[in-house]
Amino acid sequence: MAPSGLKAIVNDKILTGVIKSVKKDGEWKVLIVDHISMRILSSCCKMSDIMAEGITIVEDINKRREPIPSLEAIYLISPVPKVSDLYYDTSLFKYILFALIVAYLFFQSIQSLIGDFKDAAYTYKAAHIFFTDTCPDGLFAELGRSRVAKVIKTLKEVNVAFIPYESQVFTLDNPSSFHTFYSPSQTNVDDRTRMMEAMAEQIATLCDTLKEYPAIRYRQGPKENFTLAEMVMDRLNAHKADNPSMGEGTDKARSQLLIVDRGYDPISPILHELTFQAMAYDLLDIEQDIYRYQTTGIGEAREKEVLLDEDDELWVQLRHMHIADVTKKVTELLRTFCESKRMNTDKANIKDLSQMLKKMPQYQKELSLYSTHLNLADACMKKFRNLIDKLCEVEQDLAMGSDAEGEVIKDAMKSIVPVLLNTEIEPYDKIRIILLYIFHKKKGIGEENLIKLIQHANVQQDKNIITNLQHLGCPIITGGANAGNTLPDRKERTESTYQLSRWTPTLKDVMENIIDDKCDRKQWPFLSDPAPITTTNTQVSSARFGHWHKNKAATEYRSGPRLIIFVIGGVTHSEMRSAYEVTRATEGKWEVLIGSSHILTPTNFLNDLKNLDQPVPV
Repeated sequence: MAPSGLKAIVNDKILTGVIKSVKKDGEWKVLIVDHISMRILSSCCKMSDIMAEGITIVEDINKRREPIPSLEAIYLISPVPKVSDLYYDTSLFKYILFALIVAYLFFQSIQSLIGDFKDAAYTYKAAHIFFTDTCPDGLFAELGRSRVAKVIKTLKEVNVAFIPYESQVFTLDNPSSFHTFYSPSQTNVDDRTRMMEAMAEQIATLCDTLKEYPAIRYRQGPKENFTLAEMVMDRLNAHKADNPSMGEGTDKARSQLLIVDRGYDPISPILHELTFQAMAYDLLDIEQDIYRYQTTGIGEAREKEVLLDEDDELWVQLRHMHIADVTKKVTELLRTFCESKRMNTDKANIKDLSQMLKKMPQYQKELSLYSTHLNLADACMKKFRNLIDKLCEVEQDLAMGSDAEGEVIKDAMKSIVPVLLNTEIEPYDKIRIILLYIFHKKKGIGEENLIKLIQHANVQQDKNIITNLQHLGCPIITGGANAGNTLPDRKERTESTYQLSRWTPTLKDVMENIIDDKCDRKQWPFLSDPAPITTTNTQVSSARFGHWHKNKAATEYRSGPRLIIFVIGGVTHSEMRSAYEVTRATEGKWEVLIGSSHILTPTNFLNDLKNLDQPVPV
């Protein structure tokens, strides 16, 4: 499946702006990458596409490599160190350890580059160097002093310092920024400022890649929102000065970039979601988007690994569907496929598929996809039937403030106490219920009441998860920190939905309000006045930016404005889904992109909170 949306744009920028820009007919080259650029590359480019452009081998700059002095090398590396999500771990110490490792790898990358040409016997014939974002002056000077300067044929900044996670989702690959933003023990202002400056540059490279020069707005309140918004504006202006065509095109003056903090909606990260992608990532052990499961029925049972990404068309079709519809849809699609291949089957289950795979090996790839998603849905449903269904009803009532019939919840304690006393329910699930009860009370609860709830649930060892939410600006203790803060009012929605899926992420309200120009400008101020919004749909060129949009390839130009949302502290799968839903609802007039430092699951969100009051090891 060809990449689409944001992935397609980054794919084109790397293939055209990097590899093809130095390609010569009949010449092969070596592509050298570091950890960060490899993450970007693998997110949107297939190895076959890279090889088709004259790349004979892709190598890790930080690993031992055999010299190939007859070939020129393309280096795609990051010029600044970042804490990368090498492995998401609950230990804050390991977070910091990985930060140090990544910083070390960065400096090792530069030294490896210089080392490739320090001796008379060069590792490669010449060097084409591409940095993913802005290169510091000191680094330019260091390269200029080294012997590599004699063989550099290209030295460019390509401005792709983010990962296109999905067609409308991006990540900055920095989960530890949650601690830097929100921890009360983070007293080093310089560290926080440096981290925010790096993130601002990454966000600016996203806009540069999209050729957007959006009006910037932010949620009023938390000072970090305003500070980051200002930093992004400074870097956007610098990119605009280097690339005046940014922001030109039909209706592009309406594009907006929104900075919002995780504390604006603390409910969406802790609810049990019943749409396929969110449910799978919450309930199953999926690491780095890889789902592992035991296959059955084809000889001996063996473990299978499947990457859940947009190369899988079936996954794209199913990921935002409610779990109740997924198995039905897979069965329907499978039956259609079997009929098209004149394969007879009365059932469409995992066991039946196993038999078909043995009889029809020529369709193994297609049938394996159906098998994977039936297995994935089945695994989700097993977890759901094992107590999660009971939790969902209580959670939805607390989040909505009313039951499935619309009756206001008058005595929420009656619903939550049986859950807290149930020894079969996991501690983190009980904490999710306690937090939802606190949010249901609007202004927090009394300290004695909280102590009793924690005792009932027997989660004393994890109680700081609850109290640490105060550092995100949420009212937890009545009359305590953030006593004047309240969670935002939500839209009244009349569309029909499943009883256990009544909650809509608050950010979806904001997306819709911005597109309809109904967003409160006091609560969501602009850093500068946006261009006036016109209601005409006529395809005319922007009076502000002229005719840049004409004669551009599809991956370079998208007609219509974009809404880009950056969530400080992690984005949820339900919010990601909302970006697609709102885009579809505009019938293509707008495109919503959403991203953050990292993608949240309920478990890693609670782990982030648990570590929040721990100091950074010295």
